[in-house]
Amino acid sequence: VAAAVGDLKESLGPNLVIMGSGVLIGSLMAADLIDEYLLMIHPLVLGAGRRLFAGGAQASLKLVESSTTASGVLIASYESLRV
Repeated sequence: VAAAVGDLKESLGPNLVIMGSGVLIGSLMAADLIDEYLLMIHPLVLGAGRRLFAGGAQASLKLVESSTTASGVLIASYESLRV
């Protein structure tokens, strides 16, 4: 999958959108194919849950923009810092 996404970025351009799959995003993170993350953080705390991204993927990020909706949802845009 990561190779196919890399090919798409080369042929179609760097701006691809991936929504809703922690497993897919985790594999793309491991292949260093994600440049920007847009996270929507809802004002709700649960007592338990799953990791946001599967496979223990890690990334260093820089906050580049944030805003809050009328209902309190925080929308945060992060740039990937390649180390």
